[in-house]
Amino acid sequence: MTNNIDHDRLFKELISTFFVEFIELFFPQLMDYLDRNSITFLDKEVFTDVTEGERHESDLVAQVKFRGKESFFLIHVEAQESSRKWFNRRMFTYFARFHEKFVLPIYPIVIFSYSKPKREAISQYVVDFTDFKVLEFNYQVVQLNRLNWRDFLNQPNPVASALMAKMNIAEKERAKVKAECLRLLITLRLDSARMQLISGFIDTYLNLNPVEEIQFQEEISTFSQPVQEGVMQITTSWMRQGIEQGIEQGIERGIEQGIEREKTLILRQLKRKLGEINPSLETKIMQLSIDDVEVINWLNTL
Repeated sequence: MTNNIDHDRLFKELISTFFVEFIELFFPQLMDYLDRNSITFLDKEVFTDVTEGERHESDLVAQVKFRGKESFFLIHVEAQESSRKWFNRRMFTYFARFHEKFVLPIYPIVIFSYSKPKREAISQYVVDFTDFKVLEFNYQVVQLNRLNWRDFLNQPNPVASALMAKMNIAEKERAKVKAECLRLLITLRLDSARMQLISGFIDTYLNLNPVEEIQFQEEISTFSQPVQEGVMQITTSWMRQGIEQGIEQGIERGIEQGIEREKTLILRQLKRKLGEINPSLETKIMQLSIDDVEVINWLNTL
């Protein structure tokens, strides 16, 4: 389902936009000596693996100051969406080349976003002999499939809202997690551009099937009215984007699914407020156009 997703771009956009929030969430100890006002992202580095004949691009490298000092260090964040042999060696190669080029201390971080395997990822590269150790290179690891999304439910952090979508989630919990991601997002009161970035990330990795969509609507119906309205605005935005993409690609199914999702939400809200409604009214609602649905959603926010 995620074969055509540009994982590198999504993760790089998320982390570069919310870089401080990412560090605060997973490495708060780093904030003790990082000058948050000094962050500069460097141009991506391209390396050629002479042994495998492959070209590799570093994901994200930030130059930052030590707090209260004039000296700098680098934070290298690499997002890895698949489990690969000798990835630890590649991380060391990145480290060595960055160190050679910039002659600065480097804080290396890897985000593993794959679903499987769930065994603990390697976090070091070692070269040793029986009589002495030549090298022990360590890097920090955020392995999403070993994190419990429930531990991040009450974290007032946009990165938590996004990355819960990639954490250890049981199949039957997908709809609930998507609803909780959006609930947390609404409470953060971000500007529209940053909210769209995170909501798009969530929708990409928690693309629900029709049965899960019904469960999703049931979950958001338990939220407070202001949060429900905020979630409704986001899902309406998804619907519009789906329609535009569907038109561009000649896909009618995406359009219909988006409209049906909104009609189902309207019906649930009416039934919650009025109880059972006339079947003929229900039929008319299910026949509404996209413009009619948007007008009703707008009236609900007044």
